[in-house]
Amino acid sequence: MRIELADPRGLIRESYRIEGIGPSECRSIFLDWALGLPETVDTSRALRRLLAEYGPGAADHPMTAVLRAGLAEEPAARRRGGPRGRRS
Repeated sequence: MRIELADPRGLIRESYRIEGIGPSECRSIFLDWALGLPETVDTSRALRRLLAEYGPGAADHPMTAVLRAGLAEEPAARRRGGPRGRRS
């Protein structure tokens, strides 16, 4: 995947250039990136491409941690207990 497809607006690229950026700002940028990603782009594939592009040179950058977290599997859905779990 070309980097232009993985980060069409350059948000992730720019986040790596911001000095002193913190985890909360990176999460905000990530959310904006995810919401703006075209539907035709596979998000997991784009995340792997972004990590391959930026991760090796910035292992300690907070955006690298956010991108890795984005690839983590979601916890399995569980049935809620109590009355909410019995609604039809």
